[in-house]
Amino acid sequence: MACAFAGASSGALAQEATIRKNLAERLPVFSKIEEVSKTPMNGLYEVRVNESDIFYTDAEGNFLIQGNLIDVRAKRNLTEERIEKLSAIDFDALPVKDAFTIVRGNGKRKMAVFEDPNCGYCKRFERDLQKINDVTIHLFLLPILSADSTEKSKNIWCAKDKQKAWSDWMVRDQTPPKASCDATALDRNIEMARKYKITGTPTIFFANGSRVPGAINAQEVEKLLATSAKAQ
Repeated sequence: MACAFAGASSGALAQEATIRKNLAERLPVFSKIEEVSKTPMNGLYEVRVNESDIFYTDAEGNFLIQGNLIDVRAKRNLTEERIEKLSAIDFDALPVKDAFTIVRGNGKRKMAVFEDPNCGYCKRFERDLQKINDVTIHLFLLPILSADSTEKSKNIWCAKDKQKAWSDWMVRDQTPPKASCDATALDRNIEMARKYKITGTPTIFFANGSRVPGAINAQEVEKLLATSAKAQ
């Protein structure tokens, strides 16, 4: 059994080397392939680049497919599941010192949210989030839409009561008053967004590391909080 295993492993490595070589020669953007792996579909290989960009190819690297691989029997989107796994984060490693924390009820359930104060979807999301109880929310200000986003984020971050200033603006449309302080946390948040490939707001992370890119309603938040709690 040991010899057979070694032979199979050697063959797999040779196959991977062929795919890497051919794709790199034919498409320079694939010169830095991070991972090649077999998929459940016979003869189809997953090619991963840029940390979480997924493509598919044949055993010789002659063809390239970009799209979703669906397991129709199990009714599963394998590509989506793979990307979710790759884009998951270590929730406990988030630098919460660069966020302000909102605790409601017992605060047992946890989530982190990246939001721009001028994002209309964020405002809609914040109104739904008011319905969620027994939760701790780490809110990272992420001013990426405009210079005014930066100005509003600074005023909120430097307010005596950050949570009130945030809610007044996002839920009640009351402009945050001018305030000044060390707001370098906002710069660090932008750098962190680049690191985690956060390209839009809101982006939501749950305690199990899963992410949701975009606004969801209160019912969906409750469902994901429950799923996250079970996974821990």
